[in-house]
Amino acid sequence: MIARSIYILEKNCKFGNILDMRKLYFLSIISIVVFSFVACRPKDPALLKVFVRSSTNQLINGAKVIVIGDQQSNPPTMEFVDTSYTNSSGFSVVDMDQYFDKSGDANTTGYFDIIVKYNNKIASGYTRCRIHTTSVETIYLPN
Repeated sequence: MIARSIYILEKNCKFGNILDMRKLYFLSIISIVVFSFVACRPKDPALLKVFVRSSTNQLINGAKVIVIGDQQSNPPTMEFVDTSYTNSSGFSVVDMDQYFDKSGDANTTGYFDIIVKYNNKIASGYTRCRIHTTSVETIYLPN
């Protein structure tokens, strides 16, 4: 198909314009290919990965992880609360896209308090999450 198009262009154009037409055709094909790669690139999800460890540094299975948006931060974070439990590997993954979808395009950063409860022990932490990135935080339970 491309060869046939070039043949028709060569047949209908003068020799001096053939090289210009080939360059124009080549540049247009290259720009379409580059644009399609840039425009169709999928966005990475925003995730918060929270590891929970005991005072002896062992990963904890089944700890309750509560993530709360810090509305007193600068810039302020919108209301957000999510609860999850750690898996057998000792971490919990919170999908932060649900926050960034509500907060709008201008808000690309959020600050969050993390509360961990396991048996009768409670620990807390603080983290910053950015859109299209994975944030990792480790919370240590007290003795």
